Amino acid sequence: MKISTKGRYSLRMMIDLAQHYDENFISLKEISERQGISKKYLEQIIPFLNRSHLLITNRGHMGGYKLAKKPSEITVWEILLCAEGSMCPVSCMEHDPSTCERYENCLTISIWEEFYQLTKDYFSGITLEDLLNKEPCNSL
Repeated sequence: MKISTKGRYSLRMMIDLAQHYDENFISLKEISERQGISKKYLEQIIPFLNRSHLLITNRGHMGGYKLAKKPSEITVWEILLCAEGSMCPVSCMEHDPSTCERYENCLTISIWEEFYQLTKDYFSGITLEDLLNKEPCNSL
């Protein structure tokens, strides 16, 4: 499984907003400068974070973005799921795996289902607040 740039940048944007959670609305320009992500790319990320009700948007002079919930209430799974659209490791799991003609005789479906569940459990167990409290990795 490979998380796309959209997923990684969405997570970075949400972490940035979590770091400034107690402040007023944050402009994309500020996030862009702090994160080293182009404003244009961030503009592409906003719509699906908005649709998933992870952001609050305020237009106008003092406009910008805020988290819709506390950092402790937003998981990495929620962010990645709305950015990636799906986190299924194989296409047959996108909908109902039992509709696949090979499902009854598939010797690999159980490993894909277990892998998906492990991934979901892992990322669901990490909140933005957890990431804020984690020490940065300075190796490499």
